[in-house]
Amino acid sequence: MGDGRPARVRLSAEAVAYAYEGRTRTQALDGVTLDVRDNEFLAIVGPVGCGKTTFIRLVAGFLTPTRGTVRADGAPIGAPSPERGYVFQEDAIFPWMTVRDNLEFGLRAQGMDAAARSAITGELIRLIGLEGYEAAYPGELSSGMSKMVEVARVLATDPAILLLDEPFASLDAQTRARMQDELSSLWEKRKKTVLLVTHDVEEAIHLADRIVVFSPRPGRVQAEVSVDLPRPRSLEARLTPAFAELKRAVWAALGLRGR
Repeated sequence: MGDGRPARVRLSAEAVAYAYEGRTRTQALDGVTLDVRDNEFLAIVGPVGCGKTTFIRLVAGFLTPTRGTVRADGAPIGAPSPERGYVFQEDAIFPWMTVRDNLEFGLRAQGMDAAARSAITGELIRLIGLEGYEAAYPGELSSGMSKMVEVARVLATDPAILLLDEPFASLDAQTRARMQDELSSLWEKRKKTVLLVTHDVEEAIHLADRIVVFSPRPGRVQAEVSVDLPRPRSLEARLTPAFAELKRAVWAALGLRGR
């Protein structure tokens, strides 16, 4: 905050549990407690099936905890809200709309006038480096460009919290690394409270201020790793001894060695 006091808690989970009911009962989460502070970039990593996506869907309001409480700005989360913008794993931009129309979609729904919409979308198009593509359709963009349009569309409505559910999982390794760099740069310019779930340890280190490691199912907070690398972070930072040490720490928290 600049005055020596810690930033306020934007998002909190207290003893959160969730079970999927079906032919058999699957306990996805059990006793998750954590806080995310204002403008903090927090990443959650863990093994497949540990409840990462379940947790972020609880934060979004798509699911309701079996036990415990998830709060945003102190208020229990009971339903989805535009204050929590969600970027899905799957492609979610509208293929029949241009880049500009996709970015303006949420602003139109809010009743914003054309001049204000144009100013906001113009700034975001510059920030994600898509000048000249305003009239392009998603089918004319690369997969990485389409994903950044999706992130920018969520940011256009200025949510208090940005939720990222493995947003780059479907991209090839080179494109994914480039999009991580773009997202890091965008976050530097448009600070937000961000919760990211990812299976990619390097992605978590490159983007986050802090990494929470979930245990195997049922997911619990197994460890936390502070990422004290200086910002802004470049892709070259991944080659430094400090990055390698953080990677070893996260792998050790996951119970794996020698990575």
